[in-house]
Amino acid sequence: MKNTIFTTTATVFMLLLLPGTLAAGVESLRGPLPLDAPAKIFPAKKQQKAEGGFERGWKQQPPQIPHEIDKDRISLRENTCLKCHSKENHEKEKAPEVGESHYVDRTGKKLTKISQRRWFCNQCHVPQVDAQPLVGTTFEPLPQK
Repeated sequence: MKNTIFTTTATVFMLLLLPGTLAAGVESLRGPLPLDAPAKIFPAKKQQKAEGGFERGWKQQPPQIPHEIDKDRISLRENTCLKCHSKENHEKEKAPEVGESHYVDRTGKKLTKISQRRWFCNQCHVPQVDAQPLVGTTFEPLPQK
């Protein structure tokens, strides 16, 4: 019984008092604009290119895309990334081959085609732009071995 009263009291406190306390001084990345006001439109950033790719921040990090992808298309039926990165074309195009992990389904069975779970490349692999971070960070990559 005492537990129930304490839990109810704590819940009421959080629901009534805490939101007002948190809202004071909290600002979103959009700035002090009301939620229904249009956000500021920023100019598009130019994608960075890197011969040989970008250095990874940690061992299992997916490689970042070192070229423009504006004209690439990925849909349910088409994936233009594979024109250069497939097993058949990567040597001719001098591009990295899609990793073996992309040819394994969720049960561990090896496939002859890329797994549907790995079809949408830019879920994990992203292009880079020269932009200032929105928030500060203290992340430091581990030394590469």
